[in-house]
Amino acid sequence: MTNKPALSFWQIWNMCFGFLGIQFGFALQNANVSRIFQTLGADVKDIPALWIAAPLTGLIVQPIIGYYSDRTWNRFGRRRPYFFAGAVLATIALLAMPNSPSLWIAAGLLWIMDASFNVSMEPFRAFVGDQLPPSQRPLGYAMQSVFIGVGAVIASFLPAVLTHYGVTNTAPAGLVPHSVKYAFYFGAFVLLAAMLWTIFSTREYPPEQLQAFVEQHATEAPRDVTGAWKIGALFLLSGLILLALISRFALEKELYLLAGGLTVFGMLFVWLGSTRSEGVLRQIMGDLHGMPKPMRRLNWVQFFSWFAMFAMWINTTSAVSQSFYGSSDTTSAAYNEGANWAGVLMGTYNGVGVLAAIVIPLLVRAFGLRMSHLINLWLGGIGLLSFLLIRDPLWLLAPMIGVGFAWASILSLPYALLSDNLPAAKMGIYMGIFNFFIVIPQLLAASVLGLLLKLFFHGQPIYALALGGASLIVAGLCTLRVQKPVAAVASSAHL
Repeated sequence: MTNKPALSFWQIWNMCFGFLGIQFGFALQNANVSRIFQTLGADVKDIPALWIAAPLTGLIVQPIIGYYSDRTWNRFGRRRPYFFAGAVLATIALLAMPNSPSLWIAAGLLWIMDASFNVSMEPFRAFVGDQLPPSQRPLGYAMQSVFIGVGAVIASFLPAVLTHYGVTNTAPAGLVPHSVKYAFYFGAFVLLAAMLWTIFSTREYPPEQLQAFVEQHATEAPRDVTGAWKIGALFLLSGLILLALISRFALEKELYLLAGGLTVFGMLFVWLGSTRSEGVLRQIMGDLHGMPKPMRRLNWVQFFSWFAMFAMWINTTSAVSQSFYGSSDTTSAAYNEGANWAGVLMGTYNGVGVLAAIVIPLLVRAFGLRMSHLINLWLGGIGLLSFLLIRDPLWLLAPMIGVGFAWASILSLPYALLSDNLPAAKMGIYMGIFNFFIVIPQLLAASVLGLLLKLFFHGQPIYALALGGASLIVAGLCTLRVQKPVAAVASSAHL
């Protein structure tokens, strides 16, 4: 067994630079797709359901891409072929999205766009584990956070900046303003260029050399999946009961997604407990059932963290325009001014996230990984809850500082806690499975947020942000249950 060599700062820079492009595309999607949906005729209460495509795509795509990228090696590398394929598809989707002629075409393009982002993004998380020794992995994830923040800041501000320089910010009913169109065109160029930079400037270790670097603690014990049917039976029964309740009481149609998800997962776990298959699905479900204990506890932190972020992403535009600018009419100047300000707020929290990525290592040295993550999540939770108390939209910049710290922490500290406990040969598939607990809360939010707003908050989207704030508080509490691995103790000194 040999030690994996440390990389220079600029080598780490090059290998993480592609994340700038991925996040540029993601930020354009998060800040503007709800606006595009409303422009094409979507009602506010239907927006969460239209966003279902994005997390559902990640749930399916990421573990599959992780599984195959673990087993890929050709003259282009191990992870880099997936970087390239995802970048090309995402570029095409970004060019097409603002020209959607109808709502359903836009929803379909969101599906394609998010799938493409996931094809590129999932191998990037495993890429850090492949390339860096444990002592440098926190730096690698922090560097990704910096590029995520920079890309998101520029992308989120772009429609407002273009408007400032004379690009039209309104359009006739059913048409997307030029400020949004040109932002998506520029984003397509940035995404492809940044990904190509990483692809051509970074080399990968061949499988036999990577195997020689396997860290002593990163081994995997044999697992027994014969009891998986018990978990499956519980999920299956819950899903069938929920389906019956939806049908009996004519509940919101979005709940069919939640019921269907519980039913499908239940059937998969029942199947896992009895199958003799050794195929892709068996491998993914077996690894899901037998995931390491630290990963199980981190899953709850991820669940509540990403529920909050998704609630914010899909509701900020409508919440700001309706509650602070007094308009839900997508053709009005007030609505589009509010939508631009929502983009500025998105850019603000991402900008703060860049600075927070620099400050967070100091917090880790002072308080440790767990307490630092708790502090940052609570700052974000307080920030989102404060939307209910603020009256002047200018002051909405203040809570986004807390959200920025939470976001930078979500993008780095859970991975620093996790990566040292994963076997190198399965880094990709476990990172894909970890994504389940990013995606599942987003699907839950898409299923229930519209119903919750309708039943308890008179359809006002600002309360979705408050629910997100409460969820971040809970995520912080869940952090206290996470044991810091021995390897992370050693590596945190190098943050």
